Amino acid sequence: GILSELPSLDTVDTWRPEHPEKCGRRDLRDILIMSIDPKGCEDVDDAISIRRLPNGNVELGVHIADVTHFVPFNSLTDLEARKRATTVYLADRRYDMLPRVLSAHLCSLLGSVERYAMSVVWTLHPQTYKVKDVWYGKTIIKSSYKLCYEDAQDIIDGKSLEEMKDNIQELSKIKDEKVLDDKFEELRSTLELLTSVTSRWQHNREDKGALNLESTEVQFEFKESSLENVKPKAHLAIHETVAECMIMANHWVARKISQEFPLFSLLRLHPPPKQDNFDELVKCAKSKGWNITTKSNKDLASSLDYCVDKDDPVVNVLLRSLATYAMVQAEYFSTGSVSQENWNHYGLALDKYTHFTSPIRRYADIIVHRLLMAAITKADWWDGGKDDRQQNLFENNQLKELCQHINERNRAAQQAQRMSAQLFQTLYFKDLPLNDSRCIVDGVIYSLRANGFLVHIPTYGLKGPVYLESKEKEVLYNGKHGLVWQRGVVTMCQYSVKVETLDGTDEYFLFDHVTLGIQLKGSEAHGYELTYTLLEKGPYTEDKRRVEKDQNPKKNTKDKAFNFFSATKEKLSVDDEDSGDLESKSAAINDAESMSAVYRFFQDMRFKGSTLNQDEKHKK
Repeated sequence: GILSELPSLDTVDTWRPEHPEKCGRRDLRDILIMSIDPKGCEDVDDAISIRRLPNGNVELGVHIADVTHFVPFNSLTDLEARKRATTVYLADRRYDMLPRVLSAHLCSLLGSVERYAMSVVWTLHPQTYKVKDVWYGKTIIKSSYKLCYEDAQDIIDGKSLEEMKDNIQELSKIKDEKVLDDKFEELRSTLELLTSVTSRWQHNREDKGALNLESTEVQFEFKESSLENVKPKAHLAIHETVAECMIMANHWVARKISQEFPLFSLLRLHPPPKQDNFDELVKCAKSKGWNITTKSNKDLASSLDYCVDKDDPVVNVLLRSLATYAMVQAEYFSTGSVSQENWNHYGLALDKYTHFTSPIRRYADIIVHRLLMAAITKADWWDGGKDDRQQNLFENNQLKELCQHINERNRAAQQAQRMSAQLFQTLYFKDLPLNDSRCIVDGVIYSLRANGFLVHIPTYGLKGPVYLESKEKEVLYNGKHGLVWQRGVVTMCQYSVKVETLDGTDEYFLFDHVTLGIQLKGSEAHGYELTYTLLEKGPYTEDKRRVEKDQNPKKNTKDKAFNFFSATKEKLSVDDEDSGDLESKSAAINDAESMSAVYRFFQDMRFKGSTLNQDEKHKK
């Protein structure tokens, strides 16, 4: 079967490029080439090189794993990869598109080993960094460094050799101090030059209307088999540096293959969204006094850059997130099935775009690699000009159907990834009581509803609803006793939600910060979901966390206003042994009329996993 087509895992450490194959490739093994990936990455698709040439020009290369060398057209491995279409990344594991012997070994551009690559190499102007020339072709490389994003960013930010040498495996092996100093400075200058070039490229694209959108990714930290922490992935400048290199490679390859094969090239289309999709974004921006123009991607990008609250950086993040929601999903297509004026990529502000840079995990990139090789291969003049370049390519109708299949598999993979993240977020909070500090968080209102609002929780990258009206038509009002459930009305206004009761009125505006409690609701039979409960009308800060922690629980609070947030942390417990006296506690509390509404909420919280402490009672 498939395994018979491939080398065995036992031989990967001794594998070396074959001499005839080396002769047909451009040799780049003596050039400083580096990969920059997430920590622990095994399937290294791409590597980058940059250097100044003797004539002053800059040469920048993007080198991509040559998967097609090991996966012949219509082989069993190729057919299986075509069926899978993509690698699926879940929170705690991945399901590879290609066998591990290829994805993690022979194709992966690991450090200090020789590998086959497909390269795009640009010659750039020494000051403007505009492209003067471009070369495409097969290469053989030997990556000098396998860096993670964090280490690369630290070097750019100025960390010393002493701080970094133990983190970078290739440097830690060098014993000669002079050689080590020279190597480290060479690496630092290379990263600085790369940052300079890509910043200029990115700026040029943004001038044409490229969008810098926001999509919060969640990072799960595991210790052995247990989940230790959940947090948003940190955004580093080096992420954009690497991304810009990949965007440029994809763009230039798209130009090449569509020029050579205008009727059956695989490109990626991102159409402009409908104007109605921006209604929520425009409304939120107006609540802060800003106008969002959405007639073009350039207008939208300029508007988003202007919408900055110096006192609250989360505002711009949420507005960019709302812009992301408005977008139409990008898809693959065959150029013979779509008119050329519709090939544009709206989000990247490019007239042509494809995926070339990740053939280990995307089958679309394998197709593009074959198209590129065919595009740069000349017809054989000695054979009467016969063109055999298309023998490993799909015709338009075949490619159109395959693009539909790949798009469906991509959507399924993205859905699986989202559901996996939701599962592990749920598991993280499964056994945590509401009075656990990890469950008390700050949330930001970003959308309004008739019975509450939607919040974004920066600490965990979560979003969800907060209800101000119960099924019994009681509303949550912030009165002299704190937040209590009582009779009233919730009204959604243009930029706020009002809670109106006989005792007074509360109002929650877009982008207000509120204090929330996160808990799990549901059962094994019907499934669990995270619920978000309003604990206090106002932001939750580290100062407040410290105050609550240091507060004396025995202090007499008879004459103080009832604070629901403090009472929740002091009165709630997840000890099931206390649940037997719930009825007696209910009777005692209900005798105090002014506290009855508070207790009904406490009773609701009990069914979410918390109970009242046995030795505590409320008195009027």
